[in-house]
Amino acid sequence: MKGRSVSPQGTLVAAALGFVVVLLDVSVVNVALDALLRQFGIDVAGLQWVMNAYTLVFAALLLTSGALGDRFGPRRVFLCGLVLFTVASVGCGCAVQFGVLVAARLLQGIGAALLVPNSLAMLQRAFPDRERRSRAVGWWGAIGGISLAAGPVLGGALVTYLGWRSIFLINVPIGLLCFGLTLRYVQADGAGHDRGLDWPGQVAAMFSLAALTATLAEVGRLGWGNGWILGGGALTAAFIAAFIRIEARSRSPMLPLGLFRASGFTVASICGVIVNFAYYGLIFVFSLYFQIQQHFSPQETGFAFLPMTVVLAAVNVLAGRLITKMGAGRLMVFGLLVAALGYLLLLPVRAEGAYAWLVVPMLLAASGIALIVPTLVNVTLSSVDATRVGIASGVLNAARQVGGLLGVAVFGYLVRDTGRRAFMMGMHLSIGMAVVLLAGGALLCGWRYHIHPSSSLARPT
Repeated sequence: MKGRSVSPQGTLVAAALGFVVVLLDVSVVNVALDALLRQFGIDVAGLQWVMNAYTLVFAALLLTSGALGDRFGPRRVFLCGLVLFTVASVGCGCAVQFGVLVAARLLQGIGAALLVPNSLAMLQRAFPDRERRSRAVGWWGAIGGISLAAGPVLGGALVTYLGWRSIFLINVPIGLLCFGLTLRYVQADGAGHDRGLDWPGQVAAMFSLAALTATLAEVGRLGWGNGWILGGGALTAAFIAAFIRIEARSRSPMLPLGLFRASGFTVASICGVIVNFAYYGLIFVFSLYFQIQQHFSPQETGFAFLPMTVVLAAVNVLAGRLITKMGAGRLMVFGLLVAALGYLLLLPVRAEGAYAWLVVPMLLAASGIALIVPTLVNVTLSSVDATRVGIASGVLNAARQVGGLLGVAVFGYLVRDTGRRAFMMGMHLSIGMAVVLLAGGALLCGWRYHIHPSSSLARPT
């Protein structure tokens, strides 16, 4: 291609920008929750659908996206995802009915699913050396962290001065820039691997997550003992069982169960669920806390999250360097414990409490999360054969998105009553649950590390 110059650094920037639009869309939406409540006349359960419609499709399609990248080439699939995500962002920004907004969010989720695992596959190809790849993944996470840091502040300003629609339309110029960089700097795809696509497994996975999301979203309205809720739970279990059966028998499964024979990969996937459950679930809760309980404006809410999100960028870069010095096992244990401590210190929060008391705990929690995420990515990329990188990164990201989906749904249920007393009780219970799960993740990583003291989670097992 004329004017084309393949570059590892250019590939890193393009891959990171694809990650940026995915994360930016999460963080900017949180500061618009109150505006969406007023615009569409919905309740907290409705807000969960704005968040989870995106996450549901994102999580369900990540595995197939990785397989598509392995088969057709990560660059091609990445570009397709970028176009779809950008067009869907326009749809979100122009939505005049709540159902249209949710439908456009579903399309955004499809685009995001095509972007993330293939951005990692492009990095793996551009940086074959393990140490350089670790640093590149650290920068990939750091640039994504910058988008998380900028997202609440940018989103708050956009909502305040231009309205909530602008938080989606901001994706358009970023998407166009990323498209141009990808065409110019990312290595062209080869023939790919002639690997079949597991459509029965994809359908079963989609229905499993859809049934789970719908059930959890309606619990707040109907209660746990309602027949629809019990039926939804049974349907979810049936779809999950069908999915496992299909994957065990498929010649080209979207989720090769043999990947979980690598203990490092299994631990990384479990920790991915835990980390996103706690992080995204509590981001949703604190967004409601700042806007409804403390009556912060969208811009003030954005600034309130700034300490927590800024540290994500800085520590992500540090994590890429610490992995080679500490080993992934020790770093994961340390990160999980730091995050648990940060959230533990948030337990005394009160509805009328001063914001200043939240800053240090938020910094600690974010530091722990930022140490874990790039470590999980490096473990995943190093635990599998190069021909399975797309699927493996898809599994990890799917696990993380399922964790985020569950976190928003479960914590959203606990704070469904926005009355001060009930909301704060639900908020404290949500924080306590996050602390227990993160501490449990640290124990799991510590157990695995001590069982195999001569190995590192950063190497294949």
